[in-house]
Amino acid sequence: MAGRAAVPEVIWARPERTGRGPKPAFTRADIAAAAVRIADAEGLDAVSMRHVAAELGCGTMSLYNYVPRKEDLYELMVDAVGAEHELFEPTGDWRADMLRNAEETRAIMYRHTWVPRLMSGLFGFSPNTLRYLEHCLACLEPLDVPAGTKTELIALLNGVVTTYAANDIATVERTRSMPWSVEEENAVRMAYLGSQVATGAYPRLAAAFMEQSGPVDLDAVFRRALERVLDAYDPEPR
Repeated sequence: MAGRAAVPEVIWARPERTGRGPKPAFTRADIAAAAVRIADAEGLDAVSMRHVAAELGCGTMSLYNYVPRKEDLYELMVDAVGAEHELFEPTGDWRADMLRNAEETRAIMYRHTWVPRLMSGLFGFSPNTLRYLEHCLACLEPLDVPAGTKTELIALLNGVVTTYAANDIATVERTRSMPWSVEEENAVRMAYLGSQVATGAYPRLAAAFMEQSGPVDLDAVFRRALERVLDAYDPEPR
C-alpha cells in the first residue's frame, strides 16, 4: 500500500503526510474525526480505510498517504477521544482526583462504546494519552510512593474501568439484539438460578443470595472496586 513502511514505526513520529504533491487536503484530526463518527454510529467493525475515505470524500488509496495502516487509524481514534478528558487542576486529594479521572474515563467509554475494544498498551503513547498520564501523575503528587508504583496504579484503575465498561456495553448491545424485553430475559434466568440454588447443591451461593436481596446497585459496585484499588496503594486506607 502507498505509504506503508517496511519497518515498525510510530504514527506520531511520521510527518502529517508523506510524499510529494499539493498541499494535504486533510489533517490527522480530520481523519480521526471521520473514523470516530463512523464507529459511534455503526460500530468499530464498520471502520475501514474505504469507509473513512468515503466519509472524507477521497480515494481509498490516497488515504494511505496519511495513515499507512488500519492499526494507525485505530490509534488516531483512541487519541481523538482522549482529548475529551478534562485535565483539571489537582485538588491535593489524590484519591478524589483519581476517582474523578476514573469516572470520566468510564463516561467517555459509554459515549464511544467501541473504545474498550481498542484499549492496548500499544496505543499508550499518543499525544492526548501522554497528556492524560501526565495529568494523573500530577494528581498523584501527594501520594508518597515511587513513580513506577504510581504508573502501576494508573494502569490498574484504567483496567478496572475498561473491564466494567466493556461488560456494561456488551450487556446493552446483547439486549438490543433480543426479541424480548430485558425484564423477560432476567425473569427467566432468575427463575432458573433460583431452581438450581433450591436444590441445596450450592449452599454458599444460597447464603450469598440471601444476604444480597433486591437489585444490585452497579454504580455502587463500580465505585467500591475503584476504592479497593486505591486502598491497596494508600498508606492510610479509608
